[in-house]
Amino acid sequence: MAMQEVKKVTTEVGTNEWQVVVFYLGDQSFAINVDKTREILRWPGCREIPETDSSMIGITSVRGEVLPMIDLRISLGIKSETPLEDTKVIIAEFNESKLGFVVDAVERIYRINSEDLDDSLTGSYLGQWVLYVIKRDSRNVLLLDYEAIVQKIIPQLSITSNVNESRIKEITSELGDLSAYHILIAEDSPLIRRQLEDVLTNGGFSNIKIVTDGKVAHDLLIVDGEHFDIVITDVEMPRMDGLALTRKIRENNATKDIPIIVFSSIMANDIKVKAASVGANYQITKPEINELVEYIAKIIKENKLEKAITNEPVKS
Repeated sequence: MAMQEVKKVTTEVGTNEWQVVVFYLGDQSFAINVDKTREILRWPGCREIPETDSSMIGITSVRGEVLPMIDLRISLGIKSETPLEDTKVIIAEFNESKLGFVVDAVERIYRINSEDLDDSLTGSYLGQWVLYVIKRDSRNVLLLDYEAIVQKIIPQLSITSNVNESRIKEITSELGDLSAYHILIAEDSPLIRRQLEDVLTNGGFSNIKIVTDGKVAHDLLIVDGEHFDIVITDVEMPRMDGLALTRKIRENNATKDIPIIVFSSIMANDIKVKAASVGANYQITKPEINELVEYIAKIIKENKLEKAITNEPVKS
């Protein structure tokens, strides 16, 4: 089983630059963030699993670790002439899970800027699994919503499946009037946006503003001066990613003290280090929604304590 290690090129933190692996399904090129990619293999073979989604073609073993195998061609309904034994497998890791994506071929790693992501057709013509078109040369490279694809195939990996409703109610019951707290969420995946809103709303939070990218969040906070008590941001987003957003919030005098939680599917150690270096207070891996609520509660309690010490009015 031949292996190709995914070698990253170091990019400066918070500059809106990141890297993608470009691969092919049929005649169409797609991309996946390098930070979600661990290695690329030739077809390793797999064992079928009964009673699973058709695109979950089986399991394989990579250096003693058993991984599910998802054929992206089946998931997206793409016809391919490439037999399984000639395919490549991208070993991906996100949402604290590892799995293999079966693809026709892998091209190379490209460095891109968040501004290269075009979302003008998202939600209308691109279908439910495509988030963006990457504007590169004369090609249209599609960036998929991998979290949504995986959740459809393996529902146990969804955010909502991890919700401990009694624990969340226990946490939020100690916080007083939750409508007094304004939360800004920057998240590009429509599915994750819905899930976050549902969980936080059911937990009692009502003043939640959800935007689709870091640039919108930046303009609300810094250009328009809108007040928020907590910012929750994804990392991988168009126009302005979460690390660049965090850095700009910290560099602005009016917003530098706002607590920031980075809530992302890609939380390898280097991403955690980068998030901390630009000023994120906490870094949480999807789908740990219960931990997210715990950190929101921690921030609110610290806010109350700080204002009590300084004799400022406390939200209740």
